[in-house]
Amino acid sequence: MSDKIKKVWNTVSTVVVVLVVICAVFLVGTRLIGFRVFTVISGSMEPTYNVGDLIYVKAVDMEDIKVGDPITFVLNEDLVVATHRVISIDAENQHFYTKGDANEIADGDPVHYKNVIGVPKFRIPYLGYVSDYIQNPPGSYVTIGIGALLILIVFLPDFLPKKKVAAVESKAESKDENN
Repeated sequence: MSDKIKKVWNTVSTVVVVLVVICAVFLVGTRLIGFRVFTVISGSMEPTYNVGDLIYVKAVDMEDIKVGDPITFVLNEDLVVATHRVISIDAENQHFYTKGDANEIADGDPVHYKNVIGVPKFRIPYLGYVSDYIQNPPGSYVTIGIGALLILIVFLPDFLPKKKVAAVESKAESKDENN
């Protein structure tokens, strides 16, 4: 390969690898510092959290949660997770009463303290779509394929036989000298 092509190849492959690593950090790496990651799948908290947002939830002490705070909690026996805003607190019975920002009425059942996962700390718009896609087929297969392709792209120059590359480059140089 010529030096220009090698430089372009190395630059493009480096940028792609860096983007993949950054995406992986936002999807997985934050768990190492205590965040749990959830995808918003309903519009009940719009405009605070939109469908497709990825929210990062941190566990907190129940005493630190106040009226007006959004909380992420296990909604039912099927382990469905929801994020709604606290509208009142019953500390004696250890219950939060919640309501989605976009909902007209409060949630029917209170949320017991033991069902609270934490408080959303930040969100990344649209990254939830990516997260859901790569966690389920066929997206997981596509992701594995892209990973294999990235590895191939990064190491492809090393796979090319040096003799053929040298021969091709010398032929190209000979043609340039003759013209």
